[in-house]
Amino acid sequence: MNRPQAERRQRLLAELAASSVAVIAAGHEQIRSRDTDYPFRSNSDFWYLTGFPEPEALLILTKDAAGHCSELLVCRDKDAEKEVWQGRRFGPEQAEQQFGIAAASVSEQQTLLLAALKGKQQLWFCFGDDEALIRLLNACQQQIRTTPRQSELAPQQQCDLRPLLSELRLFKDEHEISLMQQAASMSAGAHKAAMQLCQPGMQEYQLEACIQYHCAMLGARHQAYNAIVGGGENACILHYTENNAELRDGDLVLIDAGCELMGYAADITRTFPVNGRFSKEQAALYQLVLDAQLAALAEIKPGSSFALATQACYRVLTEGLHQLGILHGELSALIEAEAAKPWMIHSLGHWLGLDVHDVGAYQPKGSLPEPGAKNRPFEPGMVLTVEPGLYIPKGSDTDPKWWGIGIRIEDDVLVTAEGHRNLTAAVPKTIAEIEALMAAGKGKEDGQFD
Repeated sequence: MNRPQAERRQRLLAELAASSVAVIAAGHEQIRSRDTDYPFRSNSDFWYLTGFPEPEALLILTKDAAGHCSELLVCRDKDAEKEVWQGRRFGPEQAEQQFGIAAASVSEQQTLLLAALKGKQQLWFCFGDDEALIRLLNACQQQIRTTPRQSELAPQQQCDLRPLLSELRLFKDEHEISLMQQAASMSAGAHKAAMQLCQPGMQEYQLEACIQYHCAMLGARHQAYNAIVGGGENACILHYTENNAELRDGDLVLIDAGCELMGYAADITRTFPVNGRFSKEQAALYQLVLDAQLAALAEIKPGSSFALATQACYRVLTEGLHQLGILHGELSALIEAEAAKPWMIHSLGHWLGLDVHDVGAYQPKGSLPEPGAKNRPFEPGMVLTVEPGLYIPKGSDTDPKWWGIGIRIEDDVLVTAEGHRNLTAAVPKTIAEIEALMAAGKGKEDGQFD
């Protein structure tokens, strides 16, 4: 039985009006090239509600006029010949036993959808998510409308399911928090291993391989996103993923990487010196970013918001950049103008969960949309990243001694009733801790990690 998913389905059904049907698709296998496919990964909403791992499946949730609810998983049949070539399938009978939900064959999906749709007032699905599903739903509704001598009606309203699911997914239950802590701990160990392995002359992709190896050996075969391993000025490219340059003595390297475990993402960034020792300029900027992160983390608590945490972050960055001579002018005016923004052009953080940039509104319910605003009060159960940075590419309007330095420090944080819990605190981030860890790793053979 899959109790967390069953409870989530019940919460979603409670949000639907009487005489409604909701349909969520697992998604389809995608071709990588010619006759090879990408590894299949279920649609996050479908996974959240079922935990069922196979493609071509549907979840049909219905609520009749009297408020009675039903749930049905539609999945592929067992097929001995295909299973020899393509891998085992659950089939409806095993799916029902293992996932605790009534199941039926995908060969009957149109008949099952017609029965579910007939006479309902509202049809709920995720707009724009799955074109094949939309075509199937449209065909079923058209068939209902055009079948002669029939008293049943097709749904009169089509409603987007995403806002309801996004709000549910924003608040993590105990099962999700446990998985996210495991993913965070695995990824934390991988970052520590990369720090200890790193030395001048290595290639960026070798540190990427170290991260992947460490996570895979612990049971997380897939990364949550393409890793960023940027040495030197490459760290100033926010989504740098080539990872094919040599790591040079005297440079910093920025690693933004996290594994995916049972669908849930970790997202960690650390920046450290390739040779194990920060230069004076690197240390000054690094400490400033760390101080800004600590100021932002102090604001991660119920009732605060991304907006307040960002304000705290920018204040520290602005004061520090002014003190270092990178920003010029009256400090109070610089703080008012958020003058640090050109050096940190990304936002402070984002929601985290089944997607790296997870779903959920950043503004309070019922408020008018305000582009870029992130003023929704934090509540227990939310998980987010806190990731300030500074990036000074070559040619910037600063003293050249700062050029080519890119720094970001990112942690994954759970909002609790008391404040917050840092899920990724195991990765060192003070200058002294990083230098000590890297010194302890010197002389180890490749692949030998603590």
